Amino acid sequence: MIIEVQVKVLDHGQGLELPEYMTEGASGVDLRAAVTEPVTIRPQGIALIPTGISLAIPPGYEAQVRPRSGLASKFGLTILNSPGTIDADYRGEIKVIVINLGDNDYIVQRGERIAQMVFCQVARANFRLTADLSTTPRGQGGFGHTG
Repeated sequence: MIIEVQVKVLDHGQGLELPEYMTEGASGVDLRAAVTEPVTIRPQGIALIPTGISLAIPPGYEAQVRPRSGLASKFGLTILNSPGTIDADYRGEIKVIVINLGDNDYIVQRGERIAQMVFCQVARANFRLTADLSTTPRGQGGFGHTG
């Protein structure tokens, strides 16, 4: 399935590549860092990295911002609030909350692929108050109850 997503490039995003799928079978598009100068993220440090784009996501969909596995495995760089949800009615800049869990400083460069974004359909729920819920074999077991 292919959906149409409008992209607005902001002033500080000019000259950067648009989000793109890097392979035919890729689920996510890469988001690029629209930093105006390199950003150093120290170990255990957090930075809010701009992407220089805003989106118009169709109703009934969301975008999820996720870490890139290569940055995580090589440098300990990951995304807080992952996956980050971008709602269909949000029109602001996409920004990525990055944390450095590695042992060394990480320098984010302009145009670097910093995260990936996946589009997903969204189901909405109607909530109905009830005194009892249906039973299941699992019941209230959670938080490692299976061992």
